[in-house]
Amino acid sequence: MPWKQADVMSERARFVLEWERRWKEGHGRIDVAELCRRFGISRQTGYVWIRRYRDAGHDVRALEDRSSRPLSSPTTTSAAMVEIILAARRDRPRWGPRTLLAWLRDRHPSREFPSASTVRRILERHGLVSHRRRRRRRAPIAAAPFSEAKGPNSVWCIDFKGAITTGDGVRCGPLTVLDAFSRYCIRCELLGQPTSEAVMHVLDGAFRQYGLPATIRSDNGPPFASTGAGGLTRLSAWFLRLGIRLERIRPGRPYENGRQERFHRTLEAEAASPPCATWQAQRRAFYLFRVAYNEERPHQALGMKVPASVYVPSTRRYPRPLLTFAPAWFGRECRVDAQGCIKLDGNRILISHALVGEYVQLEPDDGQWVVQFGPVLLGTVDARAPTQLKLRSKPRGDNFSEASGTSWT
Repeated sequence: MPWKQADVMSERARFVLEWERRWKEGHGRIDVAELCRRFGISRQTGYVWIRRYRDAGHDVRALEDRSSRPLSSPTTTSAAMVEIILAARRDRPRWGPRTLLAWLRDRHPSREFPSASTVRRILERHGLVSHRRRRRRRAPIAAAPFSEAKGPNSVWCIDFKGAITTGDGVRCGPLTVLDAFSRYCIRCELLGQPTSEAVMHVLDGAFRQYGLPATIRSDNGPPFASTGAGGLTRLSAWFLRLGIRLERIRPGRPYENGRQERFHRTLEAEAASPPCATWQAQRRAFYLFRVAYNEERPHQALGMKVPASVYVPSTRRYPRPLLTFAPAWFGRECRVDAQGCIKLDGNRILISHALVGEYVQLEPDDGQWVVQFGPVLLGTVDARAPTQLKLRSKPRGDNFSEASGTSWT
């Protein structure tokens, strides 16, 4: 014989019917505590069911579960406000609750908006929030290798985002330039090849529009750095002659340029995933993203201000005469020829093809010549047999550690 199955409603109905039977037989005298023990419920629950059964005119349907929602909720977000929040989210699907809320408050200063947590719950309730996998917390870095960005144009961060291929088969790499202090996007340009000439062309326009930064921070990849003398390229040599200090993150340490990495993630989500159908369309998408990022999108690191409200152009104007570096009074100066070599005591010594046409400075030191280009140490040459430049042994990422604090402009 199969087991009998009982649901909650049937048990409640049995309870109140048994109570009614005993009530009638006992002429209103009944041990409710004993009845509740028999059905395995508390007396408070038993009295609730009995009261609801009697108030409903002995109708067992009154025993069904009821909503615990209050009859009135004065603090509930209005339907009109919910619609404003949802409309803003649909227009900007990648913005988080705090960013979205700051943008709405700026656009509607007369309205009173709910908190960021309430906005998040509204978005979650309507399926407009995608939960990212929580990352493991890492131990903080003991000391930053670079000076702090204390104001606009004190540090510009430059890097190439990963290459993308548009729908028409064109493969290109977005070059991004970011002001470290204000997070203002200086440039976001598509380049076919990451050459020094292409980057110089983009930065020429940026320098003319915004002036020169004090420092430019980059990684160790081309065209920002090389494996040659001093890690210099034509691009970084140009920076030095413009009076711009060079900072390079250490190899394998992208977090040292964390602002740029975070910016690239936002760029990927809002303007490059998926890529546009044509190269021209992708370029326009990046332009529109740059405008919205600078002028509309509040930034948490800026106290929910937009980058355009914090950034101001540099007072170091461009174009300007290129700097020349003079050796010490007891040193020498040699010009790098078209093959990247200098002549020293009748010997041709290979220096760097990145410095063709430039002058390097040589200073004697304990039987050798120390070769420099401005503040950057390139290597040493044996004064007794000057045939080869011996490159410095420090890693490329540390090549400008002492140059960052040198005043030579």
